[in-house]
Amino acid sequence: MDGFKKFLLRGNVVDLAVAVVIGAAFGSVVSGFVTSFITPLVGVATGAAGDVSRRSFELAGVEFPYGIFLQALLSFVIIATVVYFLVLQPVQRLMDRFLTEPEPALATRQCPECLSSIPEPARRCAFCTAELTPLG
Repeated sequence: MDGFKKFLLRGNVVDLAVAVVIGAAFGSVVSGFVTSFITPLVGVATGAAGDVSRRSFELAGVEFPYGIFLQALLSFVIIATVVYFLVLQPVQRLMDRFLTEPEPALATRQCPECLSSIPEPARRCAFCTAELTPLG
């Protein structure tokens, strides 16, 4: 039980839980915004009378409410745009600023005793401690 408590109270789990709650709240706000403002504006722009989310068509006696899908699609696009421009791009710029270039790898050679890969300037093998003659 002690290990489970440590797992739950670790920083990553708590951060993830907060992110899920904030994400759900943000999704609700954006969905409300799309329902209240964007979908009616799309209806006005396309000449549809009233709310576009109530639009549908009928085929072979089956009703297809495409307006609901359009509303969900608009919500998704707005959420994805906000996450990309306000979260992902700033974090990527921050990571690029603080990450350094990796050091170039040293040229290696094989130890004649144990055939391990060791740096060329080495005078002794780190694996088998055999003395080596320097190259060059």
